[in-house]
Amino acid sequence: MNSEQIEKLLGKKDRASLGFYPTPLYKLEHLSKDLGIHLYIKREDFSGQSLFGGNKIRKLEYLIGDAKRQGAEYVFTYGATQSNHAMQTVEACRKEGLKPVLYLLAIVEPDEKNLKGNLLLDKIMGAEIHIIKINEGESEAEAEGRMYRLGKEHITRLEAEGHTCYDIPMGGASIVGTAGFIGGFAELQRQLDQMKVRGDYLFHANGTGGTMAGLAAGRKLIDSHMKIVSIDVMFHDESYKMSRVQLGNDTLRWLGVEPVLTADDFNMDSSYYLPGYEMPSKGGTEAIKMMAEKEGLLLDPVYSGKGFAGLIDYVRTGKVAPGSNVVFLHTGGATALFAEKEILGELSV
Repeated sequence: MNSEQIEKLLGKKDRASLGFYPTPLYKLEHLSKDLGIHLYIKREDFSGQSLFGGNKIRKLEYLIGDAKRQGAEYVFTYGATQSNHAMQTVEACRKEGLKPVLYLLAIVEPDEKNLKGNLLLDKIMGAEIHIIKINEGESEAEAEGRMYRLGKEHITRLEAEGHTCYDIPMGGASIVGTAGFIGGFAELQRQLDQMKVRGDYLFHANGTGGTMAGLAAGRKLIDSHMKIVSIDVMFHDESYKMSRVQLGNDTLRWLGVEPVLTADDFNMDSSYYLPGYEMPSKGGTEAIKMMAEKEGLLLDPVYSGKGFAGLIDYVRTGKVAPGSNVVFLHTGGATALFAEKEILGELSV
């Protein structure tokens, strides 16, 4: 398929108008010279109606469109307290007249009397917020499971009262949300074609995997030679990759296309996420400062900083050859620069 055929398929699905597309794609001249590659940046942080856009807006166009098709009154979603996805879901709900309900895990415990970053924005926009603290002796995974159970119980109560609820998983990583980045890859390919640039690599930060699965599916449909490198920002177990393969293929089926993805279509690298999710890394801090000082652009310590750290290391170690055409997907999230000091690390010193 070509980009236009993919966009025609997506046009058959319900979609809320939340973003401003296409998002800009342009060359970073100073970093290109310093790194010895041709480095381009895709500005997903420019999507959305507010100053705080990001890659989740592209997913939420389809998710909120689907919620409205189903006649939903409430939209539930989940994440960490500084979740970009949660904040962008609240923004999308307010624009479309829906009621947002958040269940947020306190990986870094916030001061509820001095809210910062995305959590402050959630409050300003009037979201119903439930902060789930990790109990003593409870693992993060156990607390996350409890968060989901509490959300489901809340939905059950509302539905028993006659309300219609729409449930969005963490990160918008569902069949409906993932479709947004099949379109996102098609948009990127069209822009590269117009610029007469043959992309060699696409780097992005990878969390829940909906963006990754959509990009991989879009790449496979177009039959692009560009290699997608997904830099993990959190721990993933052995089942994760195959679950993302299934997510991508299920999304293709939802669009009426035969599944084409295999595990070989996913290039994930977990070398850069430590010491953990929402925990700053030395490489991420260096990457944020490099982007800021060389290009005047801001990345974040949770996602894009670690994603760009991976790109830098690939270039320095020769995994990306000199002169390659490399695209970095800026997924947004700079609000984390105004979050708790535990998230910022050395950036706040």
